[in-house]
Amino acid sequence: MSGKPTLGTVAKAAGVSVPTASQVLRGTGRISEETREKVLEAARRLHYVKDSRAASMRSGDNREIGFVINQLQNPFNAEVISGVVDLLETKGYLVSVVDTRDDLERQNRQLEAFIRHGRGGLLWVPALETEPNTIELLRTHRIPTVTFLRPLHRDFDHVGIRNAEATSNATAYLADLGHRHIAYFGGTDMTIVRAERISGYRQEMSKRGLGQGVVWDCDNTKLSGLDAMIALKQQHPDVTAIVCNGDMVALGASLGLTRLGLEPGVDVSIVGFDDIQDAAVATPPLTTMAIHPQKLGRKLARVLLDRIEEPAMPATVSEISAELVVRDTSGPVHN
Repeated sequence: MSGKPTLGTVAKAAGVSVPTASQVLRGTGRISEETREKVLEAARRLHYVKDSRAASMRSGDNREIGFVINQLQNPFNAEVISGVVDLLETKGYLVSVVDTRDDLERQNRQLEAFIRHGRGGLLWVPALETEPNTIELLRTHRIPTVTFLRPLHRDFDHVGIRNAEATSNATAYLADLGHRHIAYFGGTDMTIVRAERISGYRQEMSKRGLGQGVVWDCDNTKLSGLDAMIALKQQHPDVTAIVCNGDMVALGASLGLTRLGLEPGVDVSIVGFDDIQDAAVATPPLTTMAIHPQKLGRKLARVLLDRIEEPAMPATVSEISAELVVRDTSGPVHN
């Protein structure tokens, strides 16, 4: 056989009409068991796959969701995606995931491709400096859209984290343990998320009379965290605790201390952010501000489903509070 199998070729192979074949494949109509088996066998033999794009054009119901994210390799993002997919697949949706890497041109190509292929909804971490034209593009095509982590426009639902609250609580926890030289560790670009986290850290430092502290830039990776921790201790040997921009950089910092012959949680306390799965099984296990990424992903998916079901409802903002999970990388200051 040449060419892609169609509903017509399945019907012909099964010796039935096209409407009958359609009813069998959709699970509707009063069809005899013998006819149903003939149609299903013909579909299997021909490797027939339903054209969802054509079906969605007829019904106005598209079951594909686009997820435009930033830095897919970060385990936090992978766990969020897992939560999104777990929920949306139970509702009959297929999720397509792409990574902008904070590149505006890449983001525009991806969003335009989603529109061309008629995605039924969009989950979106907007790239830095996303332009108004991009917002208008999505509004014009009326794609149900939920922004994630980085709020962008009042017309879009948003799911985020109470970042300043979380880092303020992390800093307060370390200060209560007696630490007076606490640094903020990780991240490079001043995204909304990182700016909020640094703000929470600085507010608590000021409240405690500990000055402005030290903000130490580095990429949010384990390797960068390792190298940056060594450099931080060389330039600021008085630092006894760090509040981290994410768990990956915190895990790297822990390795960096080990390289220096220091013990995480004894010589320098470390608090991460996210509570990815590796945090609990690391050596030593990481103290962190937990936001339960898979649970957060399911929340994100639920907000999008609500938007799809009720397109006219007012836009919502959902912000999640982080929970301090104390493990072995934090402890009292040693004088």
